[in-house]
Amino acid sequence: MIDNNYSVDVIIPVYNPDAEFRKVIELLKIQTYPINKIIIMNTEERYWNPMLERDNSVLEVHHVTKAEFDHGATRSEGASYSSADIIVFMTQDALPDNNYLIEELIKPFEPGFKTDVPVAASYARQLPNEECGVIERYTRSFNYPEASVVKSAKDVEKLGIKTFFCSNVCAAYKKEYFDKLGGFIKKTIFNEDMIFAGHAVKAGYAIAYQADARVIHSHNYTCMQQLHRNFDLAVSQADNPDVFKDVPSESEGIKLVKQTAKYLFKIKKPWLVFELVFKSGFKYLGYLLGKRYKKLPKKMVLACTMNKEYWKR
Repeated sequence: MIDNNYSVDVIIPVYNPDAEFRKVIELLKIQTYPINKIIIMNTEERYWNPMLERDNSVLEVHHVTKAEFDHGATRSEGASYSSADIIVFMTQDALPDNNYLIEELIKPFEPGFKTDVPVAASYARQLPNEECGVIERYTRSFNYPEASVVKSAKDVEKLGIKTFFCSNVCAAYKKEYFDKLGGFIKKTIFNEDMIFAGHAVKAGYAIAYQADARVIHSHNYTCMQQLHRNFDLAVSQADNPDVFKDVPSESEGIKLVKQTAKYLFKIKKPWLVFELVFKSGFKYLGYLLGKRYKKLPKKMVLACTMNKEYWKR
């Protein structure tokens, strides 16, 4: 028997939703832990199908323009429409692996959860989809291992930037603490989840990784897509030195490359090391450029970013 100690709302930013998104909604509707409502923050009303609301009374839809969309502000706006105890943020392509996702995700907020620090957020494990390549499949297991963990300020020296790792692909937040900490940063190109987590840890809260809360989510990015993604990631770090200044992420990247190469030899696919090194080079180049974006000409910034709308504001 599940004790429904908390009310739960799910918030999903959406852009041009497809059949996969419909499946996400259907799987959320059959979760063992009840969801009060699913708040949709839809970018561009012309891409929204009103039939989705007619078929799913649990949906509450709000529209923003592409120019208005911001990774942090739009999600915080979605949170403002919720009065639930727990708010769960997801992306439109994060497919629940089973109907226990919400139940597992909110366990760190339940009475009796073993931690000496109050948990502000918990995030799910991301499993690779069927089309996921070998290298990205290993990256998933590196970033989202089988064992759960609770991270707080005492872990910064040991875990470094991993202490602040959290992903809004699927993450739950205790609304009381979320509001107290000011929600997500109001303007950010990317990485609003880790910025919030960093502030939360520094304020004395913990971030929980729940390995038993699982979603299927992965991408096979090209080299240029990796460069664009890491450029925006580094821009977010450069713009938030209060969070990232003393926890550089380069060492974590090097560790990932080394362990992935070792894994490729282990599974007898050493030729994939060339692909690994090549793609890692694009990642690192994007990161270096992003950290130094203020010194770059505007045209180069626009060529490197994933999010061109951000630079027009």
